[in-house]
Amino acid sequence: MWAFDQLIGIYYVHVPIRMTVVALESGGLFVYAPVAPTPECLALMQPLIDDYGPVKYIVLPSVAVEHKVNAGPFARAFPSAEFYAVDQQYSFPIPLPSSFLGLPRWTKPLPRSSEGLDLWGGELEHEVLTVKPGPGSYFQDVGFIHKKSRTLLLCDALLAVTEEPPAILTSEPEYTRALLFHARDDPLELVRDTPEARRKGWRRIVLLFNFFIPGATQADIGLGPLLKLDPSFSLGWGGWQPFRWRAEAEAQSFARYSADGKPTLLPIIQIILNRGVADGALRQWVGAVSKWDFERVVPAHLDAPLALGPAQFAEPFEFARNGGNEARFCDEDVALLREAERGPLAFSVGKTTLGPLTGASCDLGKGEARVVSRELGLRWTPK
Repeated sequence: MWAFDQLIGIYYVHVPIRMTVVALESGGLFVYAPVAPTPECLALMQPLIDDYGPVKYIVLPSVAVEHKVNAGPFARAFPSAEFYAVDQQYSFPIPLPSSFLGLPRWTKPLPRSSEGLDLWGGELEHEVLTVKPGPGSYFQDVGFIHKKSRTLLLCDALLAVTEEPPAILTSEPEYTRALLFHARDDPLELVRDTPEARRKGWRRIVLLFNFFIPGATQADIGLGPLLKLDPSFSLGWGGWQPFRWRAEAEAQSFARYSADGKPTLLPIIQIILNRGVADGALRQWVGAVSKWDFERVVPAHLDAPLALGPAQFAEPFEFARNGGNEARFCDEDVALLREAERGPLAFSVGKTTLGPLTGASCDLGKGEARVVSRELGLRWTPK
């Protein structure tokens, strides 16, 4: 089994996106969550093809654009492979056929379960999680177990992270620049490249990736940061820094989110999944996956592999069984998402019986975490 990591993101918020390749005992390769078929990716695939046989199956386990945009080109690079995609692909604001979304004409809908079906040569099983968070959209993820290696493959439903940056972020100077860019405490600070600076930058990337505007920041989304640009600054965008961080609050916030690598959910994913509680979809999926015999989990983002068995896998979904919507994150971190769920995003998500996403107060600054745009006269303060 091999993991292929690439980077996605904007504003130097670079996070890994991962494809997993499994060598089948019957010959050939199984590809889960394909990444972009760059020349480097195809060159790394070739020795596996030479040793284990051609790509036999490709599975797109998500409706999310960051996965969907790569799947079609990857499938076209291996046209003899069977290509499966989860069956609720959609587009916004108007529905379009899959061929308009970049998926090839030979795309097959992935059955919701492999139970009772002759799929994957008996070497793998799968269960699809399907949640309809609101009108016009779906969330889907697929759990695959590779029986021989006792490995569970997931896409977005679960992840874990520690403060050590992923190897891919330290493999290239341009990627390391992203870590140092976010490690700054001043717009024009030139951060020395040290292990601690890299960890500091990674902590901030993770918080931005998860919470967009974390509670440990003061964010100016107006023209102020742009007016302070210095074109000669060597760390990108002339020193642009719309986020100011409170160091102690940042460390506390990350520690609460990471919990030393304990598995969790993306906050936005928890908001989506609590819409799958009323009809039992989430509970049924977690129950089905938890019956499998696995000892590690490979998600499509952040750290992998994770040393988890069925019980540890099920823990992040306990909020649904407990009838609440609590997260282990700092409440100040989820405040923006909670307000967005009530306000601007209300049109796209349905009602939930679990209430809004909440966490424990971490006292990250009490009123200092705010979004300010003085030029436009807009201000948002989490309640």
